[in-house]
Amino acid sequence: MRDLRIVWAERDFRRLLSTRMISQTGDGVFTAGLGTYVFFNASTFPDPLRGAAAFAVLYGPYSLIGPFAGVFIDRWSRRQILTYSALLRSVFVALTAGLMASGNLGVPLYVAVLLVLGVNRFFLSSLSAALPHVVAGDKLVMGNSVSPTAGGTLAAVGGIAGLGVNAATGDTEAGAAITLLVAGACYVAASLVARTMRRDLLGPAGEPGQVRPGQLLSELRVVAAGLAKGVRYVVRRRAPATALAATGGNRFFYGILFLMSILLYRNFFYRGVKPAAAEAHYGYLVAAVALGYFCAALVTPPITRRLTKPACITAMLAASAVLTGFLGATFSQVGFIAVGFCLGLAGQGIAICATTILQEQLADDYRGRAFSYYDMMFNITFAAGALICVPLMPLSGRSPILIAVIAVGYALVAVAYWTAGRHSAGPGADGAIPSDAAQVSSS
Repeated sequence: MRDLRIVWAERDFRRLLSTRMISQTGDGVFTAGLGTYVFFNASTFPDPLRGAAAFAVLYGPYSLIGPFAGVFIDRWSRRQILTYSALLRSVFVALTAGLMASGNLGVPLYVAVLLVLGVNRFFLSSLSAALPHVVAGDKLVMGNSVSPTAGGTLAAVGGIAGLGVNAATGDTEAGAAITLLVAGACYVAASLVARTMRRDLLGPAGEPGQVRPGQLLSELRVVAAGLAKGVRYVVRRRAPATALAATGGNRFFYGILFLMSILLYRNFFYRGVKPAAAEAHYGYLVAAVALGYFCAALVTPPITRRLTKPACITAMLAASAVLTGFLGATFSQVGFIAVGFCLGLAGQGIAICATTILQEQLADDYRGRAFSYYDMMFNITFAAGALICVPLMPLSGRSPILIAVIAVGYALVAVAYWTAGRHSAGPGADGAIPSDAAQVSSS
């Protein structure tokens, strides 16, 4: 609690955290509006292939631009990125809402959604890269516990609120559009909060004599070169590279379970009843995941004072294997709510440790690229899990074989990560935590 009081006392940390929390509340509302429109619409009946295809379309393309976004994040004012990307998202959200209100479920809608999510890559990666500028280096674990976890929790709260708004407006196309407009208002508010910070507060920290950005073609060449250089830089450092791999493994199996949960609620638990009933009870599962996210912020910092971060990641992966195998095999709503809580806690615990490893062991002028790679791994593997499991996923979602595969998969990822990463928990490959992380203004 002492560490929490210290980071909370930092005015700039509170502003950065407020920006994240407001924006991710909007993310939750946006996801709820989109999800109910695609998966819990009375005129549609989801199947494994359509669900996995939706994940691939929504998470694949925009995640691939992440590494390119990272190069710009390492060159442009991160405060400006936060301010203007949030405003741009609100414009694209309004466009998406208009398409929903018209009943469009085709290519134009997916393009509009991709624009919203693509801009969000700049926003979220900038938040992670900026955190060491407002939190002292020895408090990064606590900063990462509070910041992304609070954002993830409020995203889930926003999702529940979005389900409520959608239900209150009649579960119609117009209702989904109204839900999205609420998300757009959150993005505008996040932009206004970000603007209260100094333009140069969040980095990147420029080197003496650094060349300023030039013309577009020159910039594109710099992006390509910077991307390749960033990959080489991260791959040469075992701790960040294995943390990224562990994140991808966790998200791959989580993607399978996420698709399974949607099919179970729509086609198994509530088959033959109104989609609104399935949607309402799915909200309990969302709430359980949110509670797990919140609890991760409480338990991860004390755990990392007793265990190394690689050991903590390994333990979370192993626990996911055991709990999924035992609770998931029940195929009951209570069992899946318990799985949702446990995986929310474990997944966010892994994220806290992985992001801290990246922040501690990578220099500031590479962090933007690193967190773009992190976002790409986070989302591409999620969509890949949903796609690859389609041949084994029944329409009802009830598959004991897949539950066994997921449990064994989590266990194998835990063993592989521990074997590869247990000797890489110390200072960064450059010798120490980057100096800017330890020199935070006390304003």
